[in-house]
Amino acid sequence: MAEATDGFPTQSEARGGVPRLVDMAGVDRDIFTSTDEPELEFDDDGTELSSAKEAELDEQLDQELAKEGEQGGPFRGGAITPDGLIDEDFEAELGTPQEEDAHSEFTDVERYGIVEVAGDDLYGRKVIVVSACKLPSNKNFDHQRLLEYIKHTLDKYVEQDYVLVYFHYGLHSSNKPKLSWLLQAYRELNRKYKKNLKTLYLVHPTNFIKVLWNIFRPFISAKFGKKLMYVNYLVELRNHLPFDQLTVPLPVLEYDAKKAAANKLQYPYEKEAHDGPSKTQQFGVSLQFIKANSGRVIPLVVEQTITYMRQIGGDEVEGIFRRCAPLTTLKEVQEKYNAGEPVNFAEYGDVHVPAAILKKFLRELSEPLLTFDLFEPITRLHFHDAPKRIMEVQRMLQDELPEDNYAILKFIMHFLVEVTQKAEVNKMTPSNVATVFGPNLAWSKGQANLSTIEPVIKFTQLLIENFDDVFLR
Repeated sequence: MAEATDGFPTQSEARGGVPRLVDMAGVDRDIFTSTDEPELEFDDDGTELSSAKEAELDEQLDQELAKEGEQGGPFRGGAITPDGLIDEDFEAELGTPQEEDAHSEFTDVERYGIVEVAGDDLYGRKVIVVSACKLPSNKNFDHQRLLEYIKHTLDKYVEQDYVLVYFHYGLHSSNKPKLSWLLQAYRELNRKYKKNLKTLYLVHPTNFIKVLWNIFRPFISAKFGKKLMYVNYLVELRNHLPFDQLTVPLPVLEYDAKKAAANKLQYPYEKEAHDGPSKTQQFGVSLQFIKANSGRVIPLVVEQTITYMRQIGGDEVEGIFRRCAPLTTLKEVQEKYNAGEPVNFAEYGDVHVPAAILKKFLRELSEPLLTFDLFEPITRLHFHDAPKRIMEVQRMLQDELPEDNYAILKFIMHFLVEVTQKAEVNKMTPSNVATVFGPNLAWSKGQANLSTIEPVIKFTQLLIENFDDVFLR
């Protein structure tokens, strides 16, 4: 087996050898090396750890957490290890996301904010955040309910590409779940949940993770192991996730800022100094900037991606807008647009490239297409009954959305309606399209969560289902 070159364990290592990571400079990091790897003992049926061994391993993990203390025990060296080139797993079957319950059955777990949905990453993939520091005391918390809630949350998004961010800081012996629960969680989060998981960012890993890895290694497949990214500093996430949308708990921010200051690293939310965007810049600028420098109301990226998808029948492709294209290709296309170079999507032979580029363009606008001012009215829309809801959307689009934004939105929504009209072929119903596309149209200035994303999805679905009624100009 050839040696891994992207910072991942090789298959042979994942099956039994010691996994090693290669940092961006090519330096080999034996961060998981352990001379005291635990021998696992199982009950008679061979499916569960023996109670004595589980107690012993739990005690070992507690001791590791106690040693880490307040300062933690971050892995030495190495930045974010892989480059983001994760194996794409294009599945033939696509399901339908469940509808959001009118009244959540998990309010007892939701109130802690342990699991949150934080919009999309820079490649249009849903971001789900798990924060260890928000786990309450394990003496009176029902971890079984937590597992049910995690599955309930993931069920809405697992049929599309998505990523997980796990903030490890804040885990300690008094809030740590039992080892048996962790093993159960890994088993129950089966292929349904793993097939479209593209990346698991493990932020602020410590020696605790090293011990846990050795325990879990017999159960973890080589393919799943390749989806892990180890992140020592939040600043390393900036090229992959939008920080204005990422839900980072305050204790994690404070811990990371302290680490960054000690190593004289730039704080994650500070922008690097630059001379300003070039006149051809398309990504990461405002619609006003694009219009002023190109003379176009409909940005070139929007027009070309939709025109190409129409020409090749992209609206008939199963799961269109659900799948992410190869990240290297997306970077190449983005660089071409920003440099004012021509883009020929036919060269890539993949309809998911223009689909992903369109979402990425919208997601990286300095202000969302539906504007910051409209975000709050959108979140309040559900208080109206159906007829008044349509009238309120008409008013919002007519009176509050800038004329250029309106034209661009109508251009995009018209194509999305065409996509949903062929749902029998592409399996993209209005609900499915709204789920994957809506978060790219509107977001708040603050950090996003499930309660702020769901109204945007519902709003997008309403625009699709009532296109002729709401777009009156």
